[in-house]
Amino acid sequence: MKKELTIVARIEAKKESIELVKTELIKLIDTTRKEEGCIQYDLHQDNERPEVFLFYENWESRELWQTHMGNTHLAEYMAATEGAVADFTLNEMTLIA
Repeated sequence: MKKELTIVARIEAKKESIELVKTELIKLIDTTRKEEGCIQYDLHQDNERPEVFLFYENWESRELWQTHMGNTHLAEYMAATEGAVADFTLNEMTLIA
């Protein structure tokens, strides 16, 4: 039985680039939610630190998530936000309880 994959991606924009990064992250949502294997793809912004964004994602499998990671819209996001992101952390997780 395949286990779903949960992704928690934390993106911290440079203070002068918050709106640029936010705009580019929002562009990812509709396309990604239509991808094969995408169960949940939610973007959050920190209430106290607006430069901090978090994607909470659930995928049917790691393989389908990896396909997502290789898609054009992510490459376009990376190009558009080059130099605008101060920190990025990605955690691949499995639900245990």
